[in-house]
Amino acid sequence: MPTTAILGLQWGDEGKGKLVDSLCADMDLCVRFQGGGNAGHTVYPEGKKIVLHHLPTGVLHKGCINIMAQGMVIDPARLLDEIHEVEARGYALKDRLLISDRAAVTTPMHLSLDGLREAGADKVGTTKRGIGPTYSDRYDRIGVRMADLLDKEALAEALQRAIAVRACQMGDSAPTVQSMIGPLLEMGNRLKPYVADTALTQSEAIKEKQRILFEGAQGAMLDVIQGTYPFVTSSHTLASGIPAGAGLYLGVDDIIGVSKAYCTRVGEGPFPTELNDASGEALRQKGGEFGATTGRPRRCGWIDLFALRYVCRISGVTRLAITKLDVLSAFGDLKVGVGYEGWNQPGLPADIRRFSALKPVYKTLPGWKEDISKVRGAGDLPKTTREYLRFLEEFVGVPIGIISVGPEREASFFTAGAPKG
Repeated sequence: MPTTAILGLQWGDEGKGKLVDSLCADMDLCVRFQGGGNAGHTVYPEGKKIVLHHLPTGVLHKGCINIMAQGMVIDPARLLDEIHEVEARGYALKDRLLISDRAAVTTPMHLSLDGLREAGADKVGTTKRGIGPTYSDRYDRIGVRMADLLDKEALAEALQRAIAVRACQMGDSAPTVQSMIGPLLEMGNRLKPYVADTALTQSEAIKEKQRILFEGAQGAMLDVIQGTYPFVTSSHTLASGIPAGAGLYLGVDDIIGVSKAYCTRVGEGPFPTELNDASGEALRQKGGEFGATTGRPRRCGWIDLFALRYVCRISGVTRLAITKLDVLSAFGDLKVGVGYEGWNQPGLPADIRRFSALKPVYKTLPGWKEDISKVRGAGDLPKTTREYLRFLEEFVGVPIGIISVGPEREASFFTAGAPKG
């Protein structure tokens, strides 16, 4: 299978980075097609923790070319810091990292706008990394792109364009072209060796039948259109966003949808199966549910299979990856959301007021007390664990291909007969 995608099926933080890290050992290219530095993929190469924000997780494999495609938004200051950190860990990026010349650039103005928005009554719970305002400027046709950082006149024009529209929103805090252009040009010069036509690179790789993995950030329930709008991210997180984000028309052969064995969410917005009790706190503590980017405690709850089935259908998921299964060893009986009171539609409501009012209907399944964190094969899991997974698989209607029981690379394993990428 030459093309594979790994996408989140919940509200992000499903453990996608760890699975990308595992599969990239056999990939030629790893492509980030959306999102920006608000992502926080935590992985443990050789047992040592590293958190990636902008960079594709494939940078941790020296034989893998990594692409930051045109659908991304990039904060050049944070990206340079991240490149330095990764290279200091022994992962040289020369000739292994390509940044699209069409990718959007986050400037100090975008950071200021994001902070002002989140300080108001209409906040949506962003990471204040300027992601939303950067995407907004792209679609308002006043954005800065990576190509602009390589040309002083082009950058000056782009900045002036944006400030002319956004200054009224920032008042006295509005930065000037003069204050931004020097630092941005300097950072552009440092990033110049990486900037390329990444769509062409991918097209050539496809012709050569190279193995490409598309790495998603955030999750399906945060998709800017299909998610719990307006409490969503600012990009397309579903498989349908891959062609536009990558920059070329293509089909993806294998779409791996990643879900925790329970559910979490950060920021504002509805969360039908949220637990505001001791069980929710137990999930948070045992699962280490604190944001990789912000450190914020994540909201925790039981897995919502109704929503999972919906997003699998609209994203064309071919197999599931269930992560953090070991966290549930702390519980007795387990609940899984199988619907909502009074809701008899196959999809989810678009109206946020109606979505927020949904009350979950649960099915209770027997749990297990055994520590499964050292298990390395599906057949070695306790019987009740296998039955829990079988119920998930049958309800959602998508086979489980990957199971993860810990943060280490070797703690993820394929189920019997599942293709390995």
